[in-house]
Amino acid sequence: MGLRAKVLAAAVALVVAAGCGLTGHDKNAAATQPNSGPVWDTEPPSAEPTVDDLAAESPTPSPSPSKTSAKPKTKATTKPTPTGPVNNFQHADCYHYDGKAVSKKSAKAALNAAAAKHYWPTSAPTLTVSSDLVRSVAWNESGWQSNIVNCDGGFGLMQLMPGTVDMINTRFEQSYDVRDYKQNAILGANYLAWLTKWMGDHYFKSDNYSLSTSKCSSTTSWCLLNAVIAAYHVGSGTVDAAAASKKLPSADYVNTVRSLMKSCFCDTY
Repeated sequence: MGLRAKVLAAAVALVVAAGCGLTGHDKNAAATQPNSGPVWDTEPPSAEPTVDDLAAESPTPSPSPSKTSAKPKTKATTKPTPTGPVNNFQHADCYHYDGKAVSKKSAKAALNAAAAKHYWPTSAPTLTVSSDLVRSVAWNESGWQSNIVNCDGGFGLMQLMPGTVDMINTRFEQSYDVRDYKQNAILGANYLAWLTKWMGDHYFKSDNYSLSTSKCSSTTSWCLLNAVIAAYHVGSGTVDAAAASKKLPSADYVNTVRSLMKSCFCDTY
């Protein structure tokens, strides 16, 4: 072979060698390799997962390309399993837990004890809040979870806001600790009693602070019990603004609490 022919043959060999990368089979295998990017179980999302995120079925993580590159799994906070009617806290955008939870039996005892107290012994000695009302509001607010914290600041059994706690403590010259589940129950029951006094004095004087369901023609009617429940959820100012039209605000919330007062899964504890 002449020199020119030898050079030409060497060039062809180089071209062939350069083209010997992945075969068809190898390319398909590469295309189906697991994505090494973050997935639910191997790397938590950068933001706090919402209730809707946690309720959805978590995607099945792809296997790691190798044992050495696999990241340790991080267990995400799971949404509480609903039992009985859907609770208000299950619609919260976000929440977390702070401290140790008490049993449902202990929570129930604390709520009943709080309802048994008289918060207006001098100016309104006949004013009482029923244990059914206190337990039902607490169940709707937190599912009786003593250590649940909503992202809006609501804490514990009664999901009390910081401003509400300050108002009750200042008004009644107390120093109740919202983080103590027994005092949390007292704060919530005290707030219901305060709302009863306020609404009763302003709009329902003839009812003598009665929170009896017999005073309400329906769960959406303008009556003291419904107004107190609505005010617990949206504030007394919102109910005050609706007084002229007697159109009850937050009717869905009221209906849920009234339904729980009639029959609640929580009564089994």
